[in-house]
Amino acid sequence: MPDQDRIDGAAKNLGGKAKEFAGKVTGDEKLKAEGQADQVSGKVQNAIGGIKDSLKGDN
Repeated sequence: MPDQDRIDGAAKNLGGKAKEFAGKVTGDEKLKAEGQADQVSGKVQNAIGGIKDSLKGDN
């Protein structure tokens, strides 16, 4: 089973994409920037989960 960080990171990334899209559609630059930041945060969290998964596999 994937690490919870991978699941949470993927969800945060997806939510960030939706926020960014909504910001683009409405012309809300702040919302767009928040969405982009959420995507970066989600990708980092997902990567951390991937590392944890790799370490678990080596035991």
